[in-house]
Amino acid sequence: MSWAIHHSKSEELASEAEAALKEGNIERAISLYRSAAEAETHALSALDHSKKRTLGVTAVSAASLYYKGKESQKAEQLAYQWLATSKLPSFAVEELQTILQTIWNERVFQRAGVEFAQGAVLVSVRGGLIVPGGAPLDLIHRKVDEVRNIFYRVIEMLLNRPFRRHGLPSSEIQEQFRPWLFQAAPGSYQFAVRVQKPAQIPLFPDGTPEVEGVTNKFFEVLEATAQETHEGLEKIVPNTDYRESFLKLTRNLAPTGKSFERLEVKSATELEVRPIVFLPESRKAINDTLRASKRKTEEELKLKEEQLSGVLRGLHLDKDWIEINLPEKGHKAIRIYQTGDVIDDIVGPMVNQRVVVDVLERPDGTYLFRDIQSEE
Repeated sequence: MSWAIHHSKSEELASEAEAALKEGNIERAISLYRSAAEAETHALSALDHSKKRTLGVTAVSAASLYYKGKESQKAEQLAYQWLATSKLPSFAVEELQTILQTIWNERVFQRAGVEFAQGAVLVSVRGGLIVPGGAPLDLIHRKVDEVRNIFYRVIEMLLNRPFRRHGLPSSEIQEQFRPWLFQAAPGSYQFAVRVQKPAQIPLFPDGTPEVEGVTNKFFEVLEATAQETHEGLEKIVPNTDYRESFLKLTRNLAPTGKSFERLEVKSATELEVRPIVFLPESRKAINDTLRASKRKTEEELKLKEEQLSGVLRGLHLDKDWIEINLPEKGHKAIRIYQTGDVIDDIVGPMVNQRVVVDVLERPDGTYLFRDIQSEE
């Protein structure tokens, strides 16, 4: 039989597996994924090797399906087999390396007795100062913090917790839903994040979200905020406070174009799903949405609007102020007041980093807070 027939059969079986998974029939889903993987492997054998892109797509699909079917050894063997050739396009090499890294990570943690939710979030940054396998440490550290904070917000929203403005997530959430950072396969620069499964469900008397649903919701939120308009975000996140928080958190993920030019978020295992892409234009679109939603009072309309660029040196949110240092003005320290709607996990990663602060200036020279975002 031809590649097309085998591949079509694989797609049909994989679709049935997805449906079984959504219905909670895990055993049937695994069995269907295995059958889909076998059909895709037959398709791979029947394919003309001169069709390089199709060859790469099929090889990645077969390895991914074996992985979903809990046949990691077959996925690994197939990846090794095709990586040893020079027949695959670069995208397929990178994606097969990602599958291998995911398999290796899982084996290590299985031996350690640690369980993770299905799926891994792969974050990659490209362009600017980024080189293959390397990036400025402070930039990556900040992106890791920002991704972690979005995960915690998603968990709190799924648990129907009151919106948290100050401090860290509750201790039980931090203990039971712990994000882990993993080394990812070589790329421009990338890292993987997975959520550890809760060990003690009874800690949550108000109900525990499906762990597998946390990662799915994370992707839904990011996909909605990456769109040029954010109408879809209202359906996914009906609570105004949570919605504004997600917009501000993802705005800081997006590049300005100074240090890097593109940030992608995708599944490390659902390789057929298109990545969520943040560009400088994404940051601009989020800024436009946030500004349109923020109304000025009559008193504020009379004040001069200004934008300050400097280093966030200090903050005391309980006392309603932040302080920035302006290097271009002789390192002058400026204190900005009325920061009531600033949220800890948004400004936390910005401390000692360059920021842009929108302010209103009073006639007496004091500044009132409007908004803050990272400059890079």
